[in-house]
Amino acid sequence: MKKYILIALITTFVSCKKETEENYGQPKQDNTAIVISGQELFEGKGTCNACHLPDQKVIGPSIAEIAKIYKEKKGSIISFLKEESEPIVDPSQYEVMKTNFAITKLMSNEELKALEDYIYTFSK
Repeated sequence: MKKYILIALITTFVSCKKETEENYGQPKQDNTAIVISGQELFEGKGTCNACHLPDQKVIGPSIAEIAKIYKEKKGSIISFLKEESEPIVDPSQYEVMKTNFAITKLMSNEELKALEDYIYTFSK
């Protein structure tokens, strides 16, 4: 019986964590968030690679073409993905792209920025 009480006391003592003065009164940071790359979004959650390849047109324009045109025209890929601006690369494919806005509109601003940054890596 004494062993069980001793184990319980040790477990309680070890599991208690003292707040340091530097953290006192500050909200705790949530380190469970995972930073995701634009490429991971492009190929995963965004399913963009189903229609866009790096250097050739498939269903939609290539990533390189998108990056080039948005850079030249100083457009906002993020605004387009939020469906807040008109298409500037290939307006004829806009109806096809509309189905994907359901995905991109649910992305956070950080995710959209990562996606935009990834696309711009293909500009020359």
